[in-house]
Amino acid sequence: MTKAYNKFYINGKWIQPTDRDTLDVINPATEEAFATISLGTANDVHDAALAARAAFPAWSKSTVEERLTVINKIVAGMKDRADELAMAISNEMGAPMSLAKTAQLGAGMGHFMTVVPILENFVFEEVRGTTKIIKEPAGVCGFITPWNWPLNQIACKVAPALATGCTIVLKPSEIAPISAYILAEIIAEAGLPDGVFNMVNGDGIVVGAAISSHPEIDVVSFTGSTRAGREVAKAAADGIKRVTQELGGKSANIILDDVDDFATAVKSGVANCFGNSGQSCNAPTRMLVPKARMAEAMETAKAAAAKATVGDPLAETTRLGPVVSEVQFNKIQALIQVGVEEGAELVAGGLGRPEGLDKGFYIRPTVFGNVTNVMSIAVEEVFGPVLSIIGYESDEEAIAIANDTEYGLSGYVSGQQAHAEQVAKQIRTGMVHINGAPTDINAPFGGYKKSGNGREWGLEGFEEFLETKAIMGAG
Repeated sequence: MTKAYNKFYINGKWIQPTDRDTLDVINPATEEAFATISLGTANDVHDAALAARAAFPAWSKSTVEERLTVINKIVAGMKDRADELAMAISNEMGAPMSLAKTAQLGAGMGHFMTVVPILENFVFEEVRGTTKIIKEPAGVCGFITPWNWPLNQIACKVAPALATGCTIVLKPSEIAPISAYILAEIIAEAGLPDGVFNMVNGDGIVVGAAISSHPEIDVVSFTGSTRAGREVAKAAADGIKRVTQELGGKSANIILDDVDDFATAVKSGVANCFGNSGQSCNAPTRMLVPKARMAEAMETAKAAAAKATVGDPLAETTRLGPVVSEVQFNKIQALIQVGVEEGAELVAGGLGRPEGLDKGFYIRPTVFGNVTNVMSIAVEEVFGPVLSIIGYESDEEAIAIANDTEYGLSGYVSGQQAHAEQVAKQIRTGMVHINGAPTDINAPFGGYKKSGNGREWGLEGFEEFLETKAIMGAG
């Protein structure tokens, strides 16, 4: 039986949309609907934007203490409903519960928690000579968020926007909207003035476009595909809006010949590529190894792939759940087929579902060896558990291969520390992980080139929602 999440949150009230069109939310493990949402219209966005605009003057002048109180209440609410949020994430996008309860939920709560000390210590006014520099809220913000890290991508926008005094119109992914709905319920109980936070469900073509182009929205922050990001930017251009985008990636993982433990580096690279079933924009999907060690790398990766347990997200032993939808499943299958046709060596996995799974959008953890950087699997963002291993002869060639992509989100380097840092500095990406360093929630997250513009997370993400005013003669 499906549960209806068919209301929108606008101007402090849960309202029933006038347009009663609904969409089934599919559990990718069962291929069956478990919930429905309403599909919003441009009129719903208009109502939300006007509510956010009306709320902005007062909220923009709220005190740091008032904002901290709200944010801390949101954190408390997320903790109280943690199990419900984790189950929603698992049901809507297929994350194993072990991942949904830790990284998926933890990242969402983490962004609200880390914005607290930033807000407490941020200098909103300073004097430079005879000029006073003031950092002010940027205005009404429109957020369009994806399905792969649904709570994380909402929280890393909403938390700093609220903390800086902005007001919000949110459109979560229509594919994975239920955790967002629960978060909206939590925010609705946190004591915000009416209109500060608004949520309208719907698709990108209608609701996303309306947010991007609405004249009362000052800032648009989008996370998703590069193709969709381009359309968001075009729709926002007439309004001269500030647009920040976190888009696709094709991150290289360079394993240097002087790495202390080559096998461990390869295993770690496989695990990181397959995490979240490969549905992470910063996944290290291109593993670069010395050509002389290609056979060793393929054998180690094959063994690692064999240990990647795929199955029911609710099972304790599952490490990889399904990918999010039939559309994604078919896209990944097609790219695996192209990989074979273009001559890459299939080391592990391949076409079809894993053995024993005849239902659900499950992908066989797949490794290709002897890949060249012009093959489709090395160029296109597969967004599934598919790894390409590419050989290189020298550091210079490895760096050139890593940079030979239209993306520039993340990079990975393993080797002796000084050597790895020297290589990392030459990779044209917004982030680089050295020797297995984990993602730092306090560090800026974002990329170069077609991976987007602007930064999220930490201090830099906070500053994206501020405007700078200079009052000369006030110092």
